[in-house]
Amino acid sequence: MSAEFDVKMTTGKMYDYMLRHTFASFAGIVGEALGIVLLIGFFAAHQWIYLLAGVICVFYQPIALYLRSGQQVKKNKVFAAPLHYTVDETGITVRTEDAEDSITWDKLYKAVSTSRSIILYTSRVNACIFPKEDMGEQKDTVIALISTHMDPKQVNIR
Repeated sequence: MSAEFDVKMTTGKMYDYMLRHTFASFAGIVGEALGIVLLIGFFAAHQWIYLLAGVICVFYQPIALYLRSGQQVKKNKVFAAPLHYTVDETGITVRTEDAEDSITWDKLYKAVSTSRSIILYTSRVNACIFPKEDMGEQKDTVIALISTHMDPKQVNIR
């Protein structure tokens, strides 16, 4: 069983990954919670500084992540052309115009999903991003391969 598909990385696809990565972390959750507490503080104390600080906390990070996503897609030469992925019994292989790289299943850190992507972490901060729209009919095969070859404790795909 194997699946092959091409991924053309866009700002939106990168943003989906960065949102999931950031807001699944302790710092991301605390930052948003602080913003909400400050907004509640504004309504309780009627202090404009709480409103200003709360709006900055709640909206700054998502906007900054979107801008950073666009910069990363534009600056990284790997994303200039589509990435060709092959997912099979041995692991994942990605091909670009210039190179090819493979990783075996036992080297993967974890697998998660968002409404738009399946994300396979190769380390705590690096990942293969498989947008569901790019996988098309191959999505179920990819999920089956991930579920078969990775420890269930490492997989959180819905």
